[in-house]
Amino acid sequence: MKVIHYPHPTLRRKAKPVKRVDANLKKIIATMFELMYREKGVGLAANQVDIPLQFFVVNAAGKAGEGEERVFINPVLSSPRGRAVSEEGCLSIPGLYAEVFRPEQIHVAAYDLSGKAIDETLNGQLARIVQHEFDHLTGTLFIDRLSDAERRSCEGELYEFENEFAAHRAAQLIADDQQIEQQWRSWELLYG
Repeated sequence: MKVIHYPHPTLRRKAKPVKRVDANLKKIIATMFELMYREKGVGLAANQVDIPLQFFVVNAAGKAGEGEERVFINPVLSSPRGRAVSEEGCLSIPGLYAEVFRPEQIHVAAYDLSGKAIDETLNGQLARIVQHEFDHLTGTLFIDRLSDAERRSCEGELYEFENEFAAHRAAQLIADDQQIEQQWRSWELLYG
């Protein structure tokens, strides 16, 4: 398992709801936490590891053994309140950081890994992380939330990611669109 990088098509895919959780999915989620810590992240969405399903993992501490590991399956966000700006980055666009405006508070309804309902209001950093990861499930990246001026200032770095992706595709290190679509269908048949 590895984190896929912009502009990989799965990052723009709207994820499908998860209809069942089995031992394999639990193992995938455990591996996602390990990968998130190794990459020095605080959240990781399924799309970021090329799985087009509605779940993500979060630990605001960003370190194994610290903070609280949370899994959100089929999340729904509502009741945004306030507005705050903070710098964000993304494991799928490594090295790129920018100021992003988001609601300070949101309500999340989801399920955890054991199937228990999550129904809570989140504030501060955890609210921001959950919103960022939720965006991934809708095919939205934090760069889509930047002002036009900020987006233009990132164009050079994004162009480099696009060139690297094209080079990896040409070298057949990344599947073509048809193969990726087949992978999507396999995941959706298995868990959707």
